[in-house]
Amino acid sequence: MKSLQAGNVFLADCPARTAIEVIAHKWSVVVLFALSEGPKRHGELVTLTGGISRKVLTETLRKLQANGLVTREAFAEAPPRVEYALTPLGETLQEPIRMLTLWARENGEALVDHQESYSRT
Repeated sequence: MKSLQAGNVFLADCPARTAIEVIAHKWSVVVLFALSEGPKRHGELVTLTGGISRKVLTETLRKLQANGLVTREAFAEAPPRVEYALTPLGETLQEPIRMLTLWARENGEALVDHQESYSRT
């Protein structure tokens, strides 16, 4: 097993650092989580992600697609239909994202409380 020391894993030329940068983007985890239950259309993702603009969603999907985490399938229909889905590589993030989501649900209120008390000081 490779060392998980921060000095080794997060060096500028380390692939692990690149991976963290991709998923640490503000909307990446949200979009990946939204795709966890199957393919979605752009409009569905806008609704599921709440608060993301269509432009930012498109940029996020393109970045995730460029990194091999999401596929884009265009169907030859009228009107045109496009669906986004997780790739097998994207699927490997589902368990870590699920764990992070559980942590956020359990601790989100505590974070907000600390932010509010910190801003008052």
